[in-house]
Amino acid sequence: MNSRDSLKIIEELKLRQGDTWRVLKIMSEFVQGFDELGQVGPAITFFGSARSREKDRYYKLAYETAYNLGQLGYTVITGGGPGIMEAANRGAYDSGAPSVGLNIEIPLEQHPNRYQTLSLKFDYFFVRKVMLIKYSLAYVIFPGGFGTFDELFEALTLIQTGKSYKFPLILVGREFWQGLLDYMDKTMVKFGTIDCEDLCLMNLVDTPQEVVDIIYERSKEKYRFLEEYYGERTPYMEKLKEILKNHEANSHS
Repeated sequence: MNSRDSLKIIEELKLRQGDTWRVLKIMSEFVQGFDELGQVGPAITFFGSARSREKDRYYKLAYETAYNLGQLGYTVITGGGPGIMEAANRGAYDSGAPSVGLNIEIPLEQHPNRYQTLSLKFDYFFVRKVMLIKYSLAYVIFPGGFGTFDELFEALTLIQTGKSYKFPLILVGREFWQGLLDYMDKTMVKFGTIDCEDLCLMNLVDTPQEVVDIIYERSKEKYRFLEEYYGERTPYMEKLKEILKNHEANSHS
């Protein structure tokens, strides 16, 4: 049997057993993600509109926030595309910090930005979501569209149902997010579809410094937890301790 015949048989098997091959493809994406990102961190994940431009206010805020976090030693993770994602990757890149992009192909809007020191490509949104949340200490969420809202509500659902540990969900831009929070408070709580306490899962801020301060407090909690759990320092804990020292040094300077 020549190579052409072998390829033909493989393609026929793929057509007949499409779901089986799809499962293998999904598994391969998980393996790649776990393998590539296993040593990444401590990391902060940024979300926001792919349509934001360099001169936009929130592009500049995302850049500044990522730059400040990068200088402290955090890794920055984004969806790898343009707009807010580019701004965050760019801020991390310029600070000298690891800048990770978890890319996925979306018609018209998504193309990888050039400020990634580690770039991964995914075909499946749900695999990408796992990677975005698994290696992150906090979500920093700038104004965005359906994809941004999808990530926010996915994280809220996981935390609310106890399927994920509680971590900061930081909404940047009061003028954009306040209406949504008001709707949750005045309508969803009123109808009993969520509890009033669920609103406390989100932090509403306007400045990069507020983002850094919230993440710093979370980092201290995380370090104390890991210290009690492991009893000895791991490479991740060493990185986290260095970040805490950098933050304290900056605060006193």
